[in-house]
Amino acid sequence: MKPDRQSLPPRQHLRVDAEPGRVTEQLNALARAQERLQGLLDAVLEISRELELPEVLRQIVSTAMELVGARYGALAVVNEQRTGLSEFIAVGLSKRERADLAEVGQPQGRGLLGQLIHHTEPLRVDDIPTHPLAAGFPPGHPPMRTLLGVAITVRGEIYGNLYLSERHDGQPFDRQDEAVVVALAGAAGVAIDHARLFTQVRSGAEQFQRLLLPQLPDLRPFTAAAIYRPATAPAHLGGDWYDAVLLPDSACAAVIGDVVGHDLQSAAAMAQTRHMLRALLYDRRTPPSAVLCQLDRTLQAITDNPLTTACLARIEPQADTWTLRWSTAGHLPPLLITPDDQAVYLHAEPGVPLGVDTDQPRPDHNCPLPADATLIFFTDGLVEHPARSIDTGLRALRAVATAHAHLPVKDLCTALVDHHPSDGHDDLAILALRTPHR
Repeated sequence: MKPDRQSLPPRQHLRVDAEPGRVTEQLNALARAQERLQGLLDAVLEISRELELPEVLRQIVSTAMELVGARYGALAVVNEQRTGLSEFIAVGLSKRERADLAEVGQPQGRGLLGQLIHHTEPLRVDDIPTHPLAAGFPPGHPPMRTLLGVAITVRGEIYGNLYLSERHDGQPFDRQDEAVVVALAGAAGVAIDHARLFTQVRSGAEQFQRLLLPQLPDLRPFTAAAIYRPATAPAHLGGDWYDAVLLPDSACAAVIGDVVGHDLQSAAAMAQTRHMLRALLYDRRTPPSAVLCQLDRTLQAITDNPLTTACLARIEPQADTWTLRWSTAGHLPPLLITPDDQAVYLHAEPGVPLGVDTDQPRPDHNCPLPADATLIFFTDGLVEHPARSIDTGLRALRAVATAHAHLPVKDLCTALVDHHPSDGHDDLAILALRTPHR
């Protein structure tokens, strides 16, 4: 005869009744684990998208804090000698806490912070003040009781340590927290390596680009300055270029140009075009339009260079003033800043870019230049923005030029680059020439 459930021993009764509860608890635990795993995967993807190293480091800390619910987080970069820290990025401090610690300086990697410099095993501490390696906190440091530290390695070497403190729920860090942060640290090492490689490639591309550009010669009686800035894109080689030179007939020639493309071919074409143009300027004391026509014919006859825009100008002495003669090949107009700090674009009929049609006429334009006038030649990388029209960018640049017109030409160029209205997707070049005082 089958026993009645009520006749079962008490222990068996409890086990049967508790089974649904344990299943529910296990399902909830599994759901939480899946949610945390998905959060980790999302975090890894987000970090891997970033290429700027400072932002990668800060994002690693913020992501780790979010994954384990920590109030404070930091990433300590170990110095090359492995004797201390070269950088310490702290996240979670309030403005007041940062102000209180402003005069203390960054941690030196001693005590608990130094443990991971020499020992790569994860470190979990439930009570910092009582730990034998605790060195105490400096004045103004927020109180911290719990700590989770994980080493970050890059190509098998310790790059730095990721520290987390104080879970929002007040509990110490557990094994699940440690496992998640260890997994994140592994992905962080790859992201850091990619960011460092990106920095190296971009630096090499920028150095190569700068080697192709000239150092401005002595242009007295004029004062001049030029700036080139690479694009923010990785390994971006541009075709932006400038040049200025005093000619045998006492005129000063200035040119700004932009070869289409962002690769080695465009950079090489830029250098080739610049050198050809300088030779023609010395050989032919002719209007800018004639020089551009000859340059166009030469390029099309002996090169396969891509399209190029340019603006070529001659500043010729005329008694106590000067005359500006210029011709454009599909390029943006120069910006003239008058002695009373007014800025105006020298809009005029443009010619076609170089490499389009050598039979098309190229018009010349003339404009008197007073003493202490400034000419700004620039490439489109200074004003282009995908969310705004080119005219909007030109107006914004003119406003910046007007606001800083009183500055020396070198400082004026810097101000234009620092406050330019473009989005930085393209490289840019600026050439500024100022006529002397009377």
